Amino acid sequence: MTVLSPTAPATLTQTHVALGVETSLSGRRWLWRTGADNPDCQRLGAAIAQRAGLPEIVGRLLALRGLSLESAADFLDPKLRALMPNPSTLQDMDIAAARMARAVQQGETIGIFGDYDVDGACASGILASFFEELGSTVHTHIPDRMTEGYGPNLPALENLAAQGAKLIICVDCGTAAADILNQMADKADLIVLDHHKSEDALPAILATVNPNRPDCSSRLNHICAAALAFLAAVATARDLRALGWFETNPAPDLLRQLDLVALATVCDVMPLQGLNRAFVAQGLKVMARRQRVGLSALLEIASVTKAPDAFSCGFALGPRINAGGRIAEAALGLRLLRCEDPHEAKIMAERLDAVNRKRQGVEAEILDLAMQQATEQREAGHAVIFLAGKNWHPGVVGIVAGRIKEQFNRPALVGAEQEDGSVKGSGRSVPGLDLGTVIIAARQAGLLTTGGGHAMAAGFSLPVDNVEEFHAFLDERLAGAAELPNAVDLDIDAAVSVGGATVDLAQNLATLAPFGAGNAEPLIALSHVQVVKADRIGRDGNTLRLLLKGADGGRLKALVFRVENSPLAPALEDTTRPPLHLAGYLRAESWNGRTDVTFFIQDAALA
Repeated sequence: MTVLSPTAPATLTQTHVALGVETSLSGRRWLWRTGADNPDCQRLGAAIAQRAGLPEIVGRLLALRGLSLESAADFLDPKLRALMPNPSTLQDMDIAAARMARAVQQGETIGIFGDYDVDGACASGILASFFEELGSTVHTHIPDRMTEGYGPNLPALENLAAQGAKLIICVDCGTAAADILNQMADKADLIVLDHHKSEDALPAILATVNPNRPDCSSRLNHICAAALAFLAAVATARDLRALGWFETNPAPDLLRQLDLVALATVCDVMPLQGLNRAFVAQGLKVMARRQRVGLSALLEIASVTKAPDAFSCGFALGPRINAGGRIAEAALGLRLLRCEDPHEAKIMAERLDAVNRKRQGVEAEILDLAMQQATEQREAGHAVIFLAGKNWHPGVVGIVAGRIKEQFNRPALVGAEQEDGSVKGSGRSVPGLDLGTVIIAARQAGLLTTGGGHAMAAGFSLPVDNVEEFHAFLDERLAGAAELPNAVDLDIDAAVSVGGATVDLAQNLATLAPFGAGNAEPLIALSHVQVVKADRIGRDGNTLRLLLKGADGGRLKALVFRVENSPLAPALEDTTRPPLHLAGYLRAESWNGRTDVTFFIQDAALA
């Protein structure tokens, strides 16, 4: 196998440029991932590879991801036993766990109010399943995005109390809802399990468990609400065990909840490092057993036949569960996760699949116009892209914001103008620019009616008259975005010859999975490649299947998705066969008992 290491170029300017690609066909600069050309990193990689019994390139990739000789073992084999924290390190967790344990002991009805996204549905599902397994009666509520908006609202909370809930738990929301929650103090005990930032005073309730509250020293600010719900279940079970509850009652199977923790961690774009990596790695194993009826039905409807991975969570399961909360029945995703009847689960999965297709159509209607307006704003010199449109569906503005952020490498906020003269929307940011903090500051400055979130994503509402002033505020507070390149740089991990792009190499690269935020899939470069054959495939001809030939005579299959209007397509289909540099992912795939290797092209440049 031939693996080409980056060589030290002559000038500092060129030091990190990979294969000399300053501007690719998609307008990107290719850079060696930080440390790829550092001899110390290469020596550490060799040492990691030797200790772990892995090829040197895999050791080098581990070193590039900041792993040491000591931490590499836990990364390669992440076990909760080694990485699980003491839940008591979270502020208010002991108070919350004691109250939840008392609710179980006394047979109280428990109400759960969850957010309408995947994380909220999974967190609600974990707690509902946990308490029901312990014999409790549970009522859940997921708010309607259109009629109720984000976060707790008084009618819904009062309805849970009217159904007999003596304890109400708000998951993936509530930290910034003191004005609402404080009104419920005499009707039920309230607990918040949330991870969103808030600079306001915390609710005057029994417990607010939030690793992002200023006085929490747990250092768990990177976990999602579903992970927090799991830790709360662990703490509650611990208290019940200490009270002798399980001497006469069966103990719950907590590990079976890890499939939902994994799903939420991926879909809420949490960094796949440390504890999160263990949650996802172990949760995917649970998911692969397909014992949760609802998820099994959804995997089938999404045509996921192999063992699910992080990609399955993020692109097959997550969008379908989210779709209900975006444009249809808000609680449908949670109902599916809790469903025990295969026939009912199949019907709900089909419904979510249909709703997701409708969501894609609604999104497409907005996206073209939004992209055009975003281009105009960037050319006008705005650091932040902020769009608001009439007749835009508020359920898809967050997705559109994400697409704009990816296309322009700028923080992007997209809002939908409402009949009452307000604008409601969502924003997505780029690494290094904390959008949540700026949104909170804008609310405190009186520009927003509501607003909150975390570094990479936020929600907001404001009067339409404040739009221009709010945009100026964003440009000022996130001025550093104006210095970013117009397209995201590609971080290349290594260059490999076509002949070296083998099944063995692809399988070794896969040992670094699960991939996602905080642990990017290794991006491999192929140098001086020629396309031998190119065919359009798929129902709409939007996929390009290629046969590549390297300078070493090696041949390799490749695929490119969504080639319609792609700047890559003309060069890849050029019958003069110009030499190209290609960047992409090398993956081993098995079909009918045979394993082969495919290169999934992400970008290309003329060699």
